[in-house]
Amino acid sequence: MAESAGSVMLARSAMNRAATEGQRPAGRPVRGARRISAALAGLAASTRHELLTFDDPVASAGFAIPEPFLELAGACMRAAVERAEEVRRIVPRHALPRLGEGLRLPGRARLAEAIPFKMIVVDRTVAAVPLDLELLYNGLLLIRDPVVVQALVRTHHACWTAAEELTFAEPSPPPRDLPPQLRPVLDALLSGVTDETAATRLGVSARTYSRRVGELMAALGTTSRFRAGAEAARRGWL
Repeated sequence: MAESAGSVMLARSAMNRAATEGQRPAGRPVRGARRISAALAGLAASTRHELLTFDDPVASAGFAIPEPFLELAGACMRAAVERAEEVRRIVPRHALPRLGEGLRLPGRARLAEAIPFKMIVVDRTVAAVPLDLELLYNGLLLIRDPVVVQALVRTHHACWTAAEELTFAEPSPPPRDLPPQLRPVLDALLSGVTDETAATRLGVSARTYSRRVGELMAALGTTSRFRAGAEAARRGWL
């Protein structure tokens, strides 16, 4: 436990040092449900080798967080897990009852007495930490500073070593059949830009872009853009 506490202090110290002494801030703050959703989708899409997380599945209980956002965040995490060669998740002991009710975390998971903060680290190159250290919905800090990322990796390693192993069944791979003509539309939808901007980037009229969004929604079986992102992640289309 002393090593875990020391690693947490190291991570926080590194974040402060990088922000005050470096030529650029330690990370980029991201706020607003649409931008946060786009950031999470981007993390999922960029995952290749390793995914490390501190996660508390019950942290959002009691907060007025839209269900579509929670679904999208969960779907993005599942998509990242499916892409990664190595997955290590650490959850706090108080979340165990929720896990027993059916929540399953793909990949390897361990149970700790507590987690220092919520966190996602992708391929040891980029990390996401909630601005309030608790809820991603309230905003997150995207961190690419190598010193800070490495400190976060060390924090996770120390906690992982002291945690208790949990085993969950791996889910079956989702279908991967996104129609090629809808890929640019899905990318634009997840980027968080307005329809007008997306249409301009794709070189089509606003009416054409709107029609293609409708085609994408129909392919995903939903009329909600939040749910479209979640379903796209579930199917492995990110």
